[in-house]
Amino acid sequence: MSTTDDELMAALRALWQENDPVPADLAERMVAAVASDDLSREYALLTLVEDATAAVRGDTGTTTLQFSDGRVGVMLHVADAEGGGRRVDGWVDAESPAVVLEQGQKSWTAEPAEHGRFAFDRVPPGLYRLRLTVREDAGERVFSTPRFEI
Repeated sequence: MSTTDDELMAALRALWQENDPVPADLAERMVAAVASDDLSREYALLTLVEDATAAVRGDTGTTTLQFSDGRVGVMLHVADAEGGGRRVDGWVDAESPAVVLEQGQKSWTAEPAEHGRFAFDRVPPGLYRLRLTVREDAGERVFSTPRFEI
């Protein structure tokens, strides 16, 4: 840019600052808007459901997790499997063509049966996220859980 261009840009900047200044709280509002944009997914309810019979039956290698965003609910039952892996049995209460279990760059896909049941066999322990496309009256949307450990 030439000196003339620099002067023109400075004059335009001064004009806009005088006639339409940036709101003082714009940065804070934008941070809040971006942070809350994904709230339904990131803050999906995660509940650890304790099985009172596990200690009696000696079945200590199981965990049950529930996720919900108020419209979609998912329940996972995680059990130890042979060879140090895990078996994940799940149920979704909404119509979904596929459920994807993601761990970093790896993923496993399952197709829910008629009543929303799905399963993943021989999954290595680690941090995961469950992602599924849910069919609703208004179309489709993605439901994703926060990360959880199995």
